[in-house]
Amino acid sequence: MSHSASITFHGGAGTVTGANFLLDTGEQKILVDCGLMQGAEFCEDANYAPFAYKPEEISFLVVTHAHTDHIGRIPLLVKRGFKGKIISTHPTKDIAALMYEDALGIMKEEAREKHRDPLYEKEDVAAALSLWETFEYYKQQDMGDDVTLKFLNAGHILGSAMAEFTRSGKKLVFTGDLGNQPAPVVKENDKLSDTSFLVMESVYGDRNHEEVENRHALLKEAIEDTRKKNGTLLIPAFSLQRTQSLLLEINALVEDGEIEPIDVYLDTPLGVKVLGVYQKYPEYFNERVSERVEEGDDPFDFTGLKLTVRSEESRAIEHSPNPKIIIAGSGMSHGGRIRMHEIQFLGEKSTTLLFVGYQSVGSLGRRLSEGQKRVRIDKQWVTVRAEVQSISGFSAHKDRDQLMEFVEPASLTLQKVFVAMGEPKSSLFLTQRLRDFFGVDATAPESGSVHTIDW
Repeated sequence: MSHSASITFHGGAGTVTGANFLLDTGEQKILVDCGLMQGAEFCEDANYAPFAYKPEEISFLVVTHAHTDHIGRIPLLVKRGFKGKIISTHPTKDIAALMYEDALGIMKEEAREKHRDPLYEKEDVAAALSLWETFEYYKQQDMGDDVTLKFLNAGHILGSAMAEFTRSGKKLVFTGDLGNQPAPVVKENDKLSDTSFLVMESVYGDRNHEEVENRHALLKEAIEDTRKKNGTLLIPAFSLQRTQSLLLEINALVEDGEIEPIDVYLDTPLGVKVLGVYQKYPEYFNERVSERVEEGDDPFDFTGLKLTVRSEESRAIEHSPNPKIIIAGSGMSHGGRIRMHEIQFLGEKSTTLLFVGYQSVGSLGRRLSEGQKRVRIDKQWVTVRAEVQSISGFSAHKDRDQLMEFVEPASLTLQKVFVAMGEPKSSLFLTQRLRDFFGVDATAPESGSVHTIDW
């Protein structure tokens, strides 16, 4: 027997960030993700805006993974009245706790500069974590109103999950973010089967990455070029997943003798803490990484790696001898220690600035990647003389062809596909491609739109 249900796109529609979807089953209100709008600062108005629903009426919040654009407003949701149950995998909760701890300091500084209250406080984080329960992949959970939930592996970051809801034999899947394959660290994503409704990401819905083999060669080339120039290789990287992927790749280059050891500064306290979570859950690693671990190789450690946690250690990097590599957050250069290094090194021709992930519209990283030669960083104007490069193969997101391959097995059973979590041009391109290739009913929902499904 089918029921009427609705999905409202409160975030992650017409934009990459701020994922926030409301599933109303008729008797239960279930949120999937509650993310921050990124690209500028924590303290931008969009993140303070009232929720378009009453937080106290939400029974469950299902979290797909621990990136800020999927978890960043959860403490605010709790602060404003949510008292339901938060559900995720084990690594997602562990990483989220670290992400919040790191965000608190940044937010307080921004709030002080903007003369406004922080988005949330330490006690709101503690309250959120007290409501948070964790489950393994594939374990079925009763959500009420004849609905069950099961987490599938999304292959994106450690613990990332697709949320598969089932009612009356019909499956509704929220993909969260889907991993680029083969994923550097985690296992490959699960496949869809017999799915009726799909809410999917589309960050790279209109373009493809380089081949995985090319990312290895391009990183090696960037490192060797830095050595020849006796310069600095600056890599803005998110502390979660991208940092671990880079360390894994450099580890392989050094341990396999493809490059001579070079000083690599991991200048992100959060990234160092996240490494501890990765080491706690080796069962989530893919076969390639697991084999290295079994052979006695720590995949996140190698000759030349230096972990800089204290601020004085970070400042001292400027005076350390070249050649060197600096990996620092944040990945879009909109905060974190990378901005200090960009001020110090972007004016030097011997520097290479290497982007290894998506740069959202409006971010400093986007402006630099598009070739802007004069930028303002932390109230200072910087002239860019450094070489700027990008390697998209390190993206933790599926590209256009991979997204199509992901949908194809379920194309005969799909009644509706909602293409979200992408810039409009990416979402609309993928939407049309799904219609043309598979004949599925696909749409790119607008922010705030409500869609009824027969489920």
